[in-house]
Amino acid sequence: MPSELVTLEPAEGIHQHRSRLLEGMALAVAHKGYADTTIADIVREAGVSRRTFYEHFATKAECLVALYEAASRNALKVLREAIDPRHDWEQQVERALRAYLECMASNPLLMRTLFIEILQLGPEGLAARRRVNQEIADYMLAVVGRDKVTPELAMAVVGGIHELVLQAIEEGRVEELPRLTETASRLVRAVVRP
Repeated sequence: MPSELVTLEPAEGIHQHRSRLLEGMALAVAHKGYADTTIADIVREAGVSRRTFYEHFATKAECLVALYEAASRNALKVLREAIDPRHDWEQQVERALRAYLECMASNPLLMRTLFIEILQLGPEGLAARRRVNQEIADYMLAVVGRDKVTPELAMAVVGGIHELVLQAIEEGRVEELPRLTETASRLVRAVVRP
């Protein structure tokens, strides 16, 4: 499983162990699902001790939330890097959405973990999902402009795009996520234009 969606921190010292644990969580959950994954599975996949796990996380739920947030921050970083202020906002949005969807398509197993398994955490998983969606909506507001779209509409757009992503994951079409670029771009344009 490619780790570019997971590893955000410098791979040295204590951060290396945390990154390995996040990757271990991603692998374990991809193989067994969150409910059946144990801490023993995570540390085995990560190649670290149980003690190391507890130095970083109190529970496997906390580890899954950390994985979700780390992978989401990395996907948002890809989205941000795709922005080129030399172009108008419509071109910027389309480029950013394509990069974001391509990033997600590059790791189908991790996407299933992040979009489906996170919901097994109940309120804690939903809160993590909402924090990430808010961060993306805030970024959309910054790129498009608060004069063109309200915070509520930005959140609705993010939620709508993520619902399309979830549908593709459920149907086993993660590799086709970049094809959603035009639909997602049209959604943004429809909401932003009066």
